[in-house]
Amino acid sequence: METRKLIDSYELSVNDIIIDVTIFSEESEPVPIYEISITNIAETTKIILEKIREEFVSQETKTLSETESGDVSDIQKQFKSGILKLLKKYFPTANKKTMDMLLNYILQQNIGLGNLEILLKDNNLEEIVINNAKEPVWIYHRKYGWLKTNIKVPDEARVRHYSTIIGRDVGKEITGLYPLMDAHLKTGDRVNATLSPISSKGNTITIRKFAVKPWTITDFIKEKTISYEGAALLWMAVQNELSLLIAGGTASGKTSMLNVIANFFPPNQRILSLEDTRELTLPNILHWVPMETRLSNPEGKGGITMLDLVVNSLRMRPDRIVVGEIRRKAEAEVLFEAMHTGHSVYGTLHANNVRETINRLTTPPINLPKQVLSALSLVVVQHINRKNGKRRTLQIGEILPNGDAETIMQMNIIKDKLEKIKEATTIYETLKLYSGLPKEEIQKDINEKISILKWMVANNVNDLHKIGLIMSHYYRKKSFKQLI
Repeated sequence: METRKLIDSYELSVNDIIIDVTIFSEESEPVPIYEISITNIAETTKIILEKIREEFVSQETKTLSETESGDVSDIQKQFKSGILKLLKKYFPTANKKTMDMLLNYILQQNIGLGNLEILLKDNNLEEIVINNAKEPVWIYHRKYGWLKTNIKVPDEARVRHYSTIIGRDVGKEITGLYPLMDAHLKTGDRVNATLSPISSKGNTITIRKFAVKPWTITDFIKEKTISYEGAALLWMAVQNELSLLIAGGTASGKTSMLNVIANFFPPNQRILSLEDTRELTLPNILHWVPMETRLSNPEGKGGITMLDLVVNSLRMRPDRIVVGEIRRKAEAEVLFEAMHTGHSVYGTLHANNVRETINRLTTPPINLPKQVLSALSLVVVQHINRKNGKRRTLQIGEILPNGDAETIMQMNIIKDKLEKIKEATTIYETLKLYSGLPKEEIQKDINEKISILKWMVANNVNDLHKIGLIMSHYYRKKSFKQLI
């Protein structure tokens, strides 16, 4: 009896190697399976390619296991040259395209990250996880959540080898003495690796994939992540240089929302972004300086912390400061001091709701005095439903003059819609103070922004740089009719 049920299928092309991806469920498996199959290389050809690899290794003085200490690019050049000779010997009639494809397959399987290279090319994936060599590789699919794959790493030594070559490319190392590593691939994908016995089941690698196409406000509205009214309110706040914090749990979309808010920045201001690993992508018309922290070397020297970047950024005449994540008291103190001295600050924080955000800011380890929180105008809370993978703006709250927070918009879980639950007061007073407009005019401005957002969604304007241009035109003309 057939127990396999097809969920989805699509095709990938990785260096001219055609990959069929099939996602299916089975009664015997608790989660769906993500299966890859290389379709344009026959099984007999794979056997010949493996023999070619073995013949090459036997001819060389260095074995593959010994090449771990060398430079990856040099190894690839030596490997490529030797393998090409053998390919021409075994496939004398193959054309250049076929030869390149076969060469890429051998390189991928033996010098690169093996079948992980295929997963890295799938833009539908957010996370790629190796828990150990005994279990299959797991992935987090944007549409289907956590899936098991049909990919396995041969042994623990290979997992460690992958960690080593990833670290080497960015000047990091992972050893028995330093068994934890944070790094990133050249594509910007974040990597965390651990070695046994710190991870008791075996060596691990966790790759958080860098979004090829940055999220935009249009995407968020179309995906029902935020409502038109919520988006327009945030736009109004950003336009008037009010400071915002984005809170939420892990993988709730905090950084994506930070990127979306940056869609509203005007082009005539200097923007500095400070991150541990570069994730933000802003419109190319902006006056933007991205900066990253750096870990210390094994001797404990050369490290650049978030606090270093925050303090240094204030000497660079920024109009707006964007912080990847606020974790510690010292950097929070400097950022809130920056707000009080006229800078607009945008950052993320781990907290699950508006009230918890205030608690996180006013208790250890951050432990700020409540009085200073009034420099902050809005808190936006992101949430992920781990059952269906949907990310939503759970709450938008305003900060009152005494440092307390009041939730003004909240997600109606049953209706799957962000709704107004309380009339805003402080935010309108602040906007009136800086714009001179009464509440009725502010609401009129928000309604016009809603009209522009609806036009952008209707016309599928979701290119980050095009949205940047639209914002530039809007700030110059400040009229929807002139804009379109």
